[in-house]
Amino acid sequence: MVGIVYKSTGSWYTVKSENSVFYNCKIKGKFRIKGIKSTNPVAVGDRVHFEVETIGDDTIGIIHKIENRKNYIIRKSVNLSKQTHIIAANLDQVFLLVTLNNPPTYPVFIDRFLITAEAYEIRAVLLFNKVDTYSPEETDEIKFLAALYRNIGYTCIGISAVTGKNVDTVKEMMIGKTSMFSGHSGVGKSTLVNAIEPTLDIKTKKISEQHLQGQHTTTFAEMFDLNFDARIIDTPGIKGFGIVDMEKEEIGNYFPEFFKLKQHCKFNNCIHIDEPKCAVKDALEAGDIAWSRYQSYLQMVKGEDENYRVDIHDEKK
Repeated sequence: MVGIVYKSTGSWYTVKSENSVFYNCKIKGKFRIKGIKSTNPVAVGDRVHFEVETIGDDTIGIIHKIENRKNYIIRKSVNLSKQTHIIAANLDQVFLLVTLNNPPTYPVFIDRFLITAEAYEIRAVLLFNKVDTYSPEETDEIKFLAALYRNIGYTCIGISAVTGKNVDTVKEMMIGKTSMFSGHSGVGKSTLVNAIEPTLDIKTKKISEQHLQGQHTTTFAEMFDLNFDARIIDTPGIKGFGIVDMEKEEIGNYFPEFFKLKQHCKFNNCIHIDEPKCAVKDALEAGDIAWSRYQSYLQMVKGEDENYRVDIHDEKK
């Protein structure tokens, strides 16, 4: 039988067959995807082949093959730095939810997410959530950040999962597609999913006031069929986003504004740091490239983690 993985708990997988029947499945033995050292060889969104077996009173599926993936979103595993974790596979687009505070989403996290989407050729959309909660000054900050990414070419939408502002716009973008929602814990992913499809009734929790961080409400990635010809993958909140398998010479290719200027650099293998006559550095000095983006780039090229954060206020100095 052939089906699509709708939920992964690490050891068990919920698979929807081609005749729309759901099966609880396990992996046959131990196998890994060629070339990928991942903590989860099977991911939500994977198209798999499985056989049904009856054990006692239970009917379970045994997954024995994973079809080639169109794409996937991957990051370094939090606890096992040498391994990776595939968040989801076979996506049409990803929505990254961003909040200015409560909790804060820093540009370096946004940039790491975006270049991973670029590397795997997945369309990324930035949703600036909780716009109903911001002061006039905070609204200006959000508009500034959205303009920064919009100028690069990304679609940026201000939304409120609570009031419903622009939720219909997001729904229209999802029709006929498999979409993934991602972001830090507490940015409102589950609340937005519930606003899009109230019948799902996904659990939500309030932000921890002590640490201004969200409490994990989604434990495992899970895909849902929606009633308007769309599928959504809700994911656990992520604290960090370690990039995977990128040589420092190629990282700049996934910054669209860098890539457009690359041909004007003096050296073909310019990595935009110390080389003379670098078009990217010239654009940075001229204010045509955002300082926060360049700092994110330097972090990635040098292999640093994302604990150092550029505040968007630095852009205005």
